[in-house]
Amino acid sequence: MALIVHKYGGTSVGSTDRIRNVARRVAKWHAAGHRMVVVPSAMSGETNRLLGLARELSSDPDPRELDVIASTGEQVTIGLLSIALKELGLKAKSYTGAQVRVTTDSAFTKARIREIDDAAIRADLDQGTVVVVAGFQGMDELGNITTLGRGGSDTSAVALAAALKADECLIYTDVDGVYTTDPRIVPEARRLATVTFEEMLEMASLGSKVLQIRSVEFAGKYKVPLRVLSSLTDPLLPLEEEARSGTLITFEEDKSMEQAVISGIAFTRDEAKITVMGVPDRPGIAYQILGPIGDANIDVDMIIQNASVGGLTDFSFTVNRGEYAKAQEVLATRVKDAIKAAEIRGDDKVCKVSMVGVGMRTHAGIASLMFRTLSEEGINIQMISTSEIKISVVIDDKYMELAVRALHKAFGLEQAA
Repeated sequence: MALIVHKYGGTSVGSTDRIRNVARRVAKWHAAGHRMVVVPSAMSGETNRLLGLARELSSDPDPRELDVIASTGEQVTIGLLSIALKELGLKAKSYTGAQVRVTTDSAFTKARIREIDDAAIRADLDQGTVVVVAGFQGMDELGNITTLGRGGSDTSAVALAAALKADECLIYTDVDGVYTTDPRIVPEARRLATVTFEEMLEMASLGSKVLQIRSVEFAGKYKVPLRVLSSLTDPLLPLEEEARSGTLITFEEDKSMEQAVISGIAFTRDEAKITVMGVPDRPGIAYQILGPIGDANIDVDMIIQNASVGGLTDFSFTVNRGEYAKAQEVLATRVKDAIKAAEIRGDDKVCKVSMVGVGMRTHAGIASLMFRTLSEEGINIQMISTSEIKISVVIDDKYMELAVRALHKAFGLEQAA
């Protein structure tokens, strides 16, 4: 008898009919003898609606109060799903993050989990109860409600699976797995049967929306078996067939993995580039620029420092587009004069396109083919970042879809491995 964690995204619980289907699916797994923990998101669009109400009242609402508001979406869903499960004759019990005692830090709107008290959940599971836990939320040491940021329900599910030492965590969403790229941009995109943890971590960090990056980090740290699959299939699909569907996130490279040089192409439009011009080239200058940015809780992605000319250099980095204005303000008020920089320039119309694959470790010429493909399409590369298994470029966002399609074709990703 396995302990299984199911996570359902907002689309999967977007109506009462879909919640009934989730209940039927969970009941099927429970009937097979599995102990079940279910982590649902808020109903599709509900979190945006709630935050929109707050912003009607204030252009800069208090983050603590935003968490109080946003957390209610999941609270509705866990109650509805528990009712639907009970209608099917199952014992079910819902828990908010605070009731479970998912303890987090106090970084409102993007808190990080510190500890999970699993005692109450285990007691219920021992009684044959299906436990339904609100995703996306927790509580800090002072008893304040906190939320984990966008996609935080994925993180909640994987963290619970880790704490409970679950046999598997299944992430149900509106797509049937991880694809070589977004099928809405490249119709020939192919679903991957397996993808390594390293590749999934890179793809999540580089813009793939299938899994939230912190959930993948949790899965890797605690070796949580993870599978991504669709919630829109028949809920009464035979269990053996469903358990093998979707994409399995593996922790070991397949023996045939070397054949697949590139596994996927990720991208994100939510990028902005900032360049601090005429920076004195001296030890500690990067910290003097990025220290205040970090203090403002702004995440920095790609970083480039140009060669020194006459003792001066240019320092460029990217941030999320939503934090672009805030980052510019920090640089203008706390950095520019302090380091005697000449100018601060910004561009919030850029995007990032990335190729990911463990096969890069053993294949040469990947970067040159990527750069040649973009050049042939007339696409200028503004920034480049590489690791063992990924190459990312920043380009003008109007060329994003063209770049993804061209690269997908150039590397033959539409062909089965």
